[in-house]
Formats: sequence, C-alpha cells, structure tokens
Amino acid sequence: MISPSPENITVTPNATMTGLAAPSRGSSELSTWHVSMPAGITGPEHSVSREQVWTLTAGSLEVTCEGRTEQVAAGQTFVLPPDVLRHVRSAEAFEAYVAMRADGVVSVPGTEGTRVLPWAQ
Repeated sequence: MISPSPENITVTPNATMTGLAAPSRGSSELSTWHVSMPAGITGPEHSVSREQVWTLTAGSLEVTCEGRTEQVAAGQTFVLPPDVLRHVRSAEAFEAYVAMRADGVVSVPGTEGTRVLPWAQ
C-alpha cells in the first residue's frame, strides 16, 4: 500500500508533484505521480526519455509536442512520446495523474546532461 506523504511531494515554481508508485516506494518498473499546476503557468520546454501517459482529473491545459499544440480537458488522457520536446501551459488550474517507466530522465535545451524526476524515483 502506498499513501501520499510530505516527503514524496516536490514543489517547483511551475507545479506540485506528489510521488505515488516509484522504485523508492516498492515499484520496480513504473512511476506514477499527481501533478497540480495553478492557472497561467507555462512549464519549461524539455524532453523525457520515456513515454508518459497523462490523465487530467480537473481543469484544462495546453500541451505542445513536436510543434503541435493540443487542448486537453478534465476526463481526457494524452500520451507524450519519448525524446520529443514538449511543454505544458495551464490555461486554468489543472490536476493530472502521470505514469511513466521508472528510469525516465529529463533533458532541457541549452543545458548539459540529464536530470532525474525526484518524484518518480
């Protein structure tokens, strides 16, 4: 059984991520987390080395991936392919659940190396 706890919450200038399943919490292959983003935020352009599946549970967002922008509303699910630049903009506050293979890392244009997602570890 995995329950959200304060040590599994990461707050960034863009959003709050609550880690759920992850290798540090008993999962060997998958990571899942909850994202909460306030209205009017545009996340940084980045790519992730693994496919991500997002399911919005509240609000709406705009996702730009491979140069194409889509509107996503609560109740909808979208899939972001691996190794493709993307960014998320919150037209209104939104909440979502995300699933990804546990070994995914992030790359940001203009910076060297990759970063782990602490909420997915």
